Amino acid sequence: MKTYLVGGAVRDELLGFPFHEKDWVVVGATTEEMLKKGYQQVGKDFPVFLHPETKEEYALARTERKTAPGYKGFEVHASPEVTLEEDLERRDLTINAIAKDEDGNIIDPFNGLQDIHDKILRHVSPAFAEDPVRILRVARFAARYLHLGFIVAEETMQLMKNMVTAGEVDALVPERVWQEMEKALAERSPSRFIEVLRDCGALKVILPELDCLFGVPQPTEHHPEIDTGVHTMMVLQQACKLSSATDVRFAALVHDLGKGTTPKEEWPRHIGHEARGAKLVLEVCQRLRIPNGYRDLAERTARFHLHYHRALELKASTVVDVLEKLDAFRRPERFEKFLLACESDARGRTGYENRYFVQGEFFRKAFRAASSVNVATLREQGFEHLALANRIREERIRLVKAVKKPE
Repeated sequence: MKTYLVGGAVRDELLGFPFHEKDWVVVGATTEEMLKKGYQQVGKDFPVFLHPETKEEYALARTERKTAPGYKGFEVHASPEVTLEEDLERRDLTINAIAKDEDGNIIDPFNGLQDIHDKILRHVSPAFAEDPVRILRVARFAARYLHLGFIVAEETMQLMKNMVTAGEVDALVPERVWQEMEKALAERSPSRFIEVLRDCGALKVILPELDCLFGVPQPTEHHPEIDTGVHTMMVLQQACKLSSATDVRFAALVHDLGKGTTPKEEWPRHIGHEARGAKLVLEVCQRLRIPNGYRDLAERTARFHLHYHRALELKASTVVDVLEKLDAFRRPERFEKFLLACESDARGRTGYENRYFVQGEFFRKAFRAASSVNVATLREQGFEHLALANRIREERIRLVKAVKKPE
């Protein structure tokens, strides 16, 4: 029985990249032996165990054989006869197929060290094509390591294109797509995740509402970058600068989906894209089973981002309408995230990246003013039910009117 550190911990240690989890492979052992040593079995499809003290994951060396479409269509074989190299060969990328033994020696049968040196994301073997989730993982690693200069190997990109053509991506289940997308949104350069999926054709299958934005023009006076898809990637990049929150980044990513449904004869204008976009956001979130918190922020951002941009032109009553429809008084933390997503939209344009926008400051001041209405005092004055609601609204409008709009 021999134990090896594998996968991400080895890769990131070699890269000098921070890591928090360690995965281990055990060669030459049986399930019974692991249980006798006090390990707790947690894997249903194949033997994975938790260390009795560290609780780190230890998996028996295994091989996989494709038996059906999709990422679940595998037959797993784990036994003491499976070698370390056989286990590493089933992994997705060469940089993930490196192991380290108990003495600190590196085992690298697929030249992952060279690919780390050359900054290449390359598949280990043709078996890569058997699991469509690997397309998402390659895109996510591309997003994680873009700042280090990593690129996808040409032959790996071609293999991914072939997988899309063969319909493998159609077999992905929504939960798995979202799981990888959410992880990608937390990476340093999530726009690269989208770009890789688009380059191989997978974005058109997974998120066609986003894919169709590329090539759609916008008015040059507001959008010097012109292309809506390019703008969306710029907005996502700005969101990453403003916030580490993945729900803010997701809202930035899908804020303009409505522009993809504008009739061509109306280009480059996109009248009504906000409402159309909000509807599409709800459809995407339902299809991919995206959590409600992401959905609610993204839908509101799509629906009301133009109100943010026009903040200084709005009447006080309209400002209060927006605050109420955003549910800002009950969910101030989500309102703040909405402002960040909208600021990302304002900055995500050629030449606007480093500008200061006063709209957020105004909306925050208006919100603080409108929040200062003393409801208890109004109740003491005899207002209740609908009369109380109307009086609160009147007071909010009065207080917002008093807010000085920035120059």
